[in-house]
Amino acid sequence: MSAPAITLLTDFGTADGYVAEMKGVLCTLAPAIPVIDLSHDISPQDVTGARLALARCWRRFPAGTVHVVVVDPGVGSARAAIAVQSEGRILVGPDNGVLSPSLFALDARVVQLQVPPLASATFHGRDIFAPVAARLACGASLDEVGEPYTNALRLRTPQPQRQTDGALHGEVLTVDRFGNAITNLMLAPHVQDGMVTLGMQTLRLVRTYSDAAPGELVALVGSSGWIEIAMRNGSAAAELRISRGMPVQLVSH
Repeated sequence: MSAPAITLLTDFGTADGYVAEMKGVLCTLAPAIPVIDLSHDISPQDVTGARLALARCWRRFPAGTVHVVVVDPGVGSARAAIAVQSEGRILVGPDNGVLSPSLFALDARVVQLQVPPLASATFHGRDIFAPVAARLACGASLDEVGEPYTNALRLRTPQPQRQTDGALHGEVLTVDRFGNAITNLMLAPHVQDGMVTLGMQTLRLVRTYSDAAPGELVALVGSSGWIEIAMRNGSAAAELRISRGMPVQLVSH
């Protein structure tokens, strides 16, 4: 059985042709398989950003999909190249934690891929990951492309902590292109209201962006289920100079 699709998630951008080279390999080796771009706008070398982006969407695709993730600051080093079979999908990429969302599943299986002698030391996406993804998408098994591997790096999203003051303390995980700061805070199912604090700012919790006045800073539960800090019709990140890792807290009512 062939895969319903191959997806690509990289930090390559689209100006230099690196994505096109990978697609050329995929189209040559798996011409009948659709190739879908998840994103090529991950910040350069941002493994955490890519891991979070992958976590949002890898299960949204049908079983059999092959996800290729190439955000690989250690390309050419001793870090392993791996393929993971998890929850009916297959993921291919470097062993630097970027594939972590798939590695925590109970059925996750991992193999280490061989580096071909003629592979470029700086472009494993084209010379290792794309060819392996094409083979897997065309029906090859995990055991046909690599050897069992048990040391895959698993990176976890930090968990918020309940403090003695009753507040839930967390941090900013990432900032999206709208300037919304996505945190690791989540509302308990029975909680409907609360206040979020970041630095000297205390923000009311609303349900939708339209519940805020234009230019107002608020907090709301985003589509990921995490609480986000946002500015209606503006960038909260720019207004508050928010960066990844900044502490936040939630006081729920």
